[in-house]
Amino acid sequence: MTHDPKGMVEKMPFGSTADGESVKLYTLTNRNGMVAKLMTYGALLTELQVPDREGNLGDVVLGFDNLQAYLDGHPYFGATAGRVANRIAKGRFTLDGIDYVLAVNNPPNHLHGGERGLDKRVWQAKPVENPSGPSVQFSYLSPDGEEGYPGNLSIQVTYTLTHDNSLTLVYEAKTDKATPLNLTHHSYFNLAGQGVGTILDHSLQIIADQYTPVDATSIPSGELRPVQGTMMDFTQPTAVGARIQQLPPNPQIGNPGGYDHNFVLRQYHPDKVELAAVLYDAKSGREMKVLTTEPGIQLYSGNYLDGTLTGKAGMVYQKHAGICLETQKFPDSINHPDFPDCVLRPGETYRQTTIHLFTVR
Repeated sequence: MTHDPKGMVEKMPFGSTADGESVKLYTLTNRNGMVAKLMTYGALLTELQVPDREGNLGDVVLGFDNLQAYLDGHPYFGATAGRVANRIAKGRFTLDGIDYVLAVNNPPNHLHGGERGLDKRVWQAKPVENPSGPSVQFSYLSPDGEEGYPGNLSIQVTYTLTHDNSLTLVYEAKTDKATPLNLTHHSYFNLAGQGVGTILDHSLQIIADQYTPVDATSIPSGELRPVQGTMMDFTQPTAVGARIQQLPPNPQIGNPGGYDHNFVLRQYHPDKVELAAVLYDAKSGREMKVLTTEPGIQLYSGNYLDGTLTGKAGMVYQKHAGICLETQKFPDSINHPDFPDCVLRPGETYRQTTIHLFTVR
């Protein structure tokens, strides 16, 4: 099989939203034959074909075959989440003396940008030249007041499928009024293949000595707690399911149990990517390294998946069918002055880089 030495970008229609906005699907193929599919709805990754140790390609992200399934509602499969990914306590914050009230779409809190965050908007997209591999840049202007947030916010997210088999995301944003901003990528990975079993036997290492403990509604207390000797200790490669039973369901608040926690990355440099996590599936031999410029990473073990969603190729997504490793500022940072600052001001440029590097062993 021969591949274009530069890689390829193909564009095709992928349907329309309820109000008639047309959605496009971009297919990136690198010179090794690895494939990423991205759509303009939600600047969202729908498919990621990655070789296993035998060289066979398999799709390692959860999602759907068609646009309508995404429009019908989904748990942020592959989405660009924001303006503020993760939670804001009670949907409220104060910035420069002004109180802001946001949608409470994850009672009693605000989650992933609100009722219609960036994941539910149609972005503009164009291929861009990149010597590292095929690349598409998505852009969106979030107007002042959208979902309750201040400022006209101009956002760009550039996905590159590099020839060294990484999916690299580079985010940039500018605003004309101070606004909280915390963008993340929300793919659910299963390195055995989407819909194949659970991720409980995947090995995970997170380069973090501390995490941010949360209350019953998943809001951080403000404390940074050591992971050592706890179920949060992934400093050495550990099966995701090894200690997950220590996070039991809480039916009173509808919590099905499992990981949904932010880790404080040991090596944080806002202008330099550092290794954040390593995920490995022994069956396929696929390994994914996550590198980022962000201070935190949210480990979410697909707890709310319950078999009611049927994804690509008719695969049914059971609890723990995928794992999210969301690079980010800490949850509810806007209400915690001691956490890394998440406010973008006029004249500044928000920048973030996150790399998902795939190898086999």
